[in-house]
Amino acid sequence: MRDPQRILLVRLSHLGDVVHALPLFHALRARFPAARIAWVTQPEYAELVAPLPGLERVLVFGRREGARAWLRLRDDVQAFAPDLAVDAQGNFKSALAVLSAGSARRVGLHRCDWREPMGSLALSETAPPAPGKAPHAVDRMLALARHLTGDDGEPRCDPALSEGERAQGREVLERLLPPRADAARAVLVQLAAAGDVRSWPAEHFAGLLRALDAAGRSALAISGPAEEALGRELEASLGAGRGGIAHWVGQRGLRELAGLFQAAAERGSLLVACDSGPMHLAAACGLRVLALSGPQDHRFTGPWPPAAPMGDHGVNGRLHHVLRAEPEPACAPCFARRCSHERGPVCMSDIAVARAAGAALELTSA
Repeated sequence: MRDPQRILLVRLSHLGDVVHALPLFHALRARFPAARIAWVTQPEYAELVAPLPGLERVLVFGRREGARAWLRLRDDVQAFAPDLAVDAQGNFKSALAVLSAGSARRVGLHRCDWREPMGSLALSETAPPAPGKAPHAVDRMLALARHLTGDDGEPRCDPALSEGERAQGREVLERLLPPRADAARAVLVQLAAAGDVRSWPAEHFAGLLRALDAAGRSALAISGPAEEALGRELEASLGAGRGGIAHWVGQRGLRELAGLFQAAAERGSLLVACDSGPMHLAAACGLRVLALSGPQDHRFTGPWPPAAPMGDHGVNGRLHHVLRAEPEPACAPCFARRCSHERGPVCMSDIAVARAAGAALELTSA
């Protein structure tokens, strides 16, 4: 089969899923070095993928613009004229984006890996299902990459930061960490917005930061736009007189955040986070992650490479680790976006602060 000359990669959202598609992009770029590649995504993720070496352009789909967004996307993808369109998402929206390209070859995930399986009828061929009983989201991307490239080598998962972006990440980390910091033992804490069933309660984040400070660890609390209110609240309540706690409130810029994560990874630091886009970005940058997991199943959507549960056998030699409530409620994991438990999302609130702090201290002592 003739190598493709123009490749359209469709992965619209969300942040964690866009990060999971990076190994697929890198595999396509390596296998077809002469091909022109375009990536279709939503505007909030365009800044992350646009600088990728070898990506010719980003075609932005503004989903909140209604019919105009679809008309513009149709015109853009048809002007690009791909001879290979790759659906890395697996729902009706991505299928429509692939169909609108008019490519004879339309390839995507196996039907069993689609969130809306009827959409797979838009494809001309599908990849085999990812191996294993509980394939991670990245494993599904790798199955698609193997089908398209024939390469089963070690995947590349990072956002391909430039040396300038790496240097900026080191500078930001140095500037933000408290003066007493032993950076190799520092703990980054990604805050989570209230109202998300995957979030830890605000008072638990405050308790974790206090416990780390009391144990002599330097901690950096990070809040993006969605968590800015919580970030300011914790900065006000914990900032004064807490020499080991620093705050990056309202952080914006995905590649700037990736630069910080990569700088922290170089020093052997740790990120504590709930299931979120920043957690996946950190893992892609090689930063160790302690994931707080409740309604989601970490085997499918936890940090990658797959995390090991914290337990009686220490760190288990894994890069990433996960904490779940003990005892875990019978309804978890439920994968639901809204909690129906009479006490709310106990699968998250019952992850004790003392356990999280103890695990973070163990991991940063190893």
